[in-house]
Amino acid sequence: MTRRRTAAASLTLLALLLPAPLAAAGTAAAAGSTTADLSAESRRAAVHLPRPTGPFAVGQEDLHLVDHSRTDPWAGSGPRELMVTMRYPARRDTGRTARYLTREEARLLLVDRGLDQAIPAETLAGVATHARSGARPVAGRYPLIVLSPGFTVPRATLTSLAEDLASRGYVVAAVDHAYESVGTAFPGGRVLTCLACEKADQAGGTGAVAVTRARDVSFLLDRFTGPRAAWRHAGIIDANRIAMAGHSLGGASAATAMAADPRILAGVNMDGGFSAPVADAGLGGRPFMLLGAQARRPGGNKSWDETWPRLDGWKRWITFDGSGHFSFSDFPAIGEQLGLPDPEVPLPGGRSVELTRRYVGAFFDQHLRGVPQPVLDGPSPDAPEARFHEASQGVF
Repeated sequence: MTRRRTAAASLTLLALLLPAPLAAAGTAAAAGSTTADLSAESRRAAVHLPRPTGPFAVGQEDLHLVDHSRTDPWAGSGPRELMVTMRYPARRDTGRTARYLTREEARLLLVDRGLDQAIPAETLAGVATHARSGARPVAGRYPLIVLSPGFTVPRATLTSLAEDLASRGYVVAAVDHAYESVGTAFPGGRVLTCLACEKADQAGGTGAVAVTRARDVSFLLDRFTGPRAAWRHAGIIDANRIAMAGHSLGGASAATAMAADPRILAGVNMDGGFSAPVADAGLGGRPFMLLGAQARRPGGNKSWDETWPRLDGWKRWITFDGSGHFSFSDFPAIGEQLGLPDPEVPLPGGRSVELTRRYVGAFFDQHLRGVPQPVLDGPSPDAPEARFHEASQGVF
């Protein structure tokens, strides 16, 4: 798991983050080659995320939370810290344009994947979002959804999903867990890098990371629903309707957090292997959805096959044809706009965002709002890519 690898070794891992042509372009750039696909014009083109589908405008605010009761497990000193981006239903024409990443966060992400010579940091940092920083919230009480990103990547990678959920009437808290991404900006000009990438093996592997994230989420819920809330707009959160979703390790952490905290009523794992297994006792009958890439079909991942019978409440196992591990994040849509689709992942980037929003949004509408969602009952003619799996033996 160590990140102390050579440049050549790093380039072999590029496809874990961005579409394959981007990885190939990074390899060519590192070798001093040029590529027609990555012209200066395409690399500097304006890139935007898909527009949210709900009726509300979206507000955004970043928070820094400090848990003085815990020492950071990766740094070995100092309190545990989180950076959280809150998104929420907002009044239109208030606030200012929200940024996607800081330039340094973007630079470190590209450097880690060997793409810094192929794609300017400004291009990634400047991806256009649809939220407004500091916008005034729309009065009301809204369910809270916690989002946790994949290991080594920042919370910004789930922006398309977070903005869409907020536009549909949810408060969304996207969390960066300190020292678990290749670069996250914290107050005081600090940019924390991935100490966990080097130390997690000694602490018990990615299962230890999932347990740490579960504790992070319980602390976050305490700070948002307790008597002295950490967020100035916490009054719009309905503390009786809380759920969690995540991508990759963040998705596996959703189940770990649910097992530890009964306040989390429902969860979604987007293509994450269960490094911390769900106990035989299950999740107390609470609903859980597995939403995966094509390779996560039954028999494709041992941890999903083993976890499925332990999910003891309402459950669904859905995969998307033609999808890959990062189809549930922003990256395919970003790469597509740069003219760099991935031939190994034929599902278009815009379509992957659309399908992810559709099924995750429906899941939360049904289980946090009590509104039945027929799209979750089985295959739909307008979503032929979605495959529903009953168990390890079959599909319906």
